[in-house]
Amino acid sequence: MQFEIDGEDELFRSEVRAFLQKHLSQELAIRNSRGYHFIRDDMRCWTKLLNQHGYSGANWPASWGGTGWSPLRQFIFDEECFLAGAPPVDTGGFKMIGPVIMTFGSEAMKAKYGPLILNGDIFWGQGFSEPNAGSDLASLTTRAVRDGDEYVINGQKIWTSFVESAEMIFLLAKTDPEARQRGISMILVERDTPGVTIRPIHDIGESYSLNEVFFDNVRVPVENLVGEEGKGWSYAKFLLENERAFSAEWPRNNANLIRLKSILNASQHDGSRLIDLPGFASRVASLETDLIALRWLSLRALHEKAGGRSNLPIGSLLKIRGSELLQKIGDMQVEALGSYANYVYLDPQGSPEIESAWVSGPDYAPGIMADYLYRRATTVYGGANEVQRTIIARSFLEM
Repeated sequence: MQFEIDGEDELFRSEVRAFLQKHLSQELAIRNSRGYHFIRDDMRCWTKLLNQHGYSGANWPASWGGTGWSPLRQFIFDEECFLAGAPPVDTGGFKMIGPVIMTFGSEAMKAKYGPLILNGDIFWGQGFSEPNAGSDLASLTTRAVRDGDEYVINGQKIWTSFVESAEMIFLLAKTDPEARQRGISMILVERDTPGVTIRPIHDIGESYSLNEVFFDNVRVPVENLVGEEGKGWSYAKFLLENERAFSAEWPRNNANLIRLKSILNASQHDGSRLIDLPGFASRVASLETDLIALRWLSLRALHEKAGGRSNLPIGSLLKIRGSELLQKIGDMQVEALGSYANYVYLDPQGSPEIESAWVSGPDYAPGIMADYLYRRATTVYGGANEVQRTIIARSFLEM
């Protein structure tokens, strides 16, 4: 298992940095530096540019049309893109439903959706959670009834991220109401299909990225069934392994810790830099140690996945450690900023123009509070951390 970066991989890092310096415009990167959410147009533009230069599908094998990079190079690429402020690619497509389609979907489905995902032509929303089926996902009640060459879908989904600007929804529905897991199927639905209604959910930071989605006699062709009927639960577990692994968010944790150090170096208390105060310095050292451990664990998960070994318990570990570290760093950022952290963007998806980004304060303050509020959910989404600890107990400790 390779954890250290050798000369060839360092050369690859230099190539990625040169690519970013040449092709990542300030207009695309400024949203990240100002604490705003990336908009779909920016993400689509960036994905097309990546595809044009052979960098799209960093986590996909070459047989799927991806880069075929080693786990370490995937890690390096994600790290450098985040530090440079590049827009993210569509997580729903590249890291969630894309691998499911390319592993379990029909050849026609692979041929249709693979190229669209790689070129940023199609974005996805996830239709899993329901008002009474979150952590206990198998309790979902959305129904898909076969009617000739179509499925008729009725039900409700909640906490569906970014579906308002997506073209497609992948959802779980009961095709056999008498069974539990074995009665669940995975189906693809075009967002604009008649009978699909989207209602926004605004969070505490005035962000709009979550939705309720209602399905009222929505008809979709049978060929939109992923894999086999009744196998949706297995496909969902495969998908959630990937989701939990990237929920570690090592690149974001790394960038946020770098930003925290900048704040502590620039801020003073009674004539001393905050970074020089023992209370702050020891806590930063502890966070740094946690970050190093998260890096090794992330690399281990990538290597196990590449080797075809099950990484579900490691995915749960990554989800817990990464999400909790993200919150710890955010807590300390807000504490270090003091009163400068108090203001919140009225619209995190609005314009990143400087005059509308903040009222007063240092230039390292914008976006901290907005991100702090948004990240309160990290220990819940993707499977609550309490559930992940149960998975670890059952898998590692055979409880």
